[in-house]
Amino acid sequence: MLNRRHFIVTGAALFSQPIAAQTLGDPVIDPLTQDPVAPDLPEFADLPPPPPPVSPPEMWPIWDRRVTPANYDPMTSNPWGFHPRFLPTLVQANDGLRAGDIHVDAVARYLYHVRGDGTAMRYGVAIARGNLYEPGTYTIRRKAKWPTWRPTDAMIAREPETYEQHANGMDGGPSNPLGARAFYLFDGNRDTYLRIHGTPSPRSIGGRASSGCVRMVMAHIIGLYEEVNTGVSAILYPTENEITARS
Repeated sequence: MLNRRHFIVTGAALFSQPIAAQTLGDPVIDPLTQDPVAPDLPEFADLPPPPPPVSPPEMWPIWDRRVTPANYDPMTSNPWGFHPRFLPTLVQANDGLRAGDIHVDAVARYLYHVRGDGTAMRYGVAIARGNLYEPGTYTIRRKAKWPTWRPTDAMIAREPETYEQHANGMDGGPSNPLGARAFYLFDGNRDTYLRIHGTPSPRSIGGRASSGCVRMVMAHIIGLYEEVNTGVSAILYPTENEITARS
């Protein structure tokens, strides 16, 4: 015959001590491994997007000074250590070239800005790697000081380990890949995503380093910036490989 004492003893064998109330900050323990596990949290489908990248105008003069060498003379200052031929040089322009236009010699790695008096300022540049360089005639429809930057979808797909971290954009500043100034190249009304811009890697000047753009020393493009108007043409000539293939 089962009595009251039997139920009390049997109940004690079937059930453990009361479970202590778990506070919000206590870890959840896996009963099999005794390891802490992350608690299930509700999904937040409507998180606000990250803020867009910024470039505070009050910082522009400070950054300009930071990337300009002390006692800067554009014709002679070369703390970057590249070949002196890449320093800004005044040269005679060829006949028939329109004043204001930019010409990029991809073989010699020169950029020329044609002036109204028949001369041109020549600068050393770096161009894109491999087949990422795109020769052609473009229009500069926009220019910007200390621009923000976002890699293109193609860049992210091609090198996610390098560019995916910047998928939401990057603030302007001395470490931004577009550097101190940028000219935006368009084909008609279509943004090609090609740029002529400053670079935080001035030692790349004279080489092939970018993902499609033309790079300049930041101090050099700061000086060129005010001389270039929107609406002018930027002519990017073929590389040595393309010239050889066509000849």
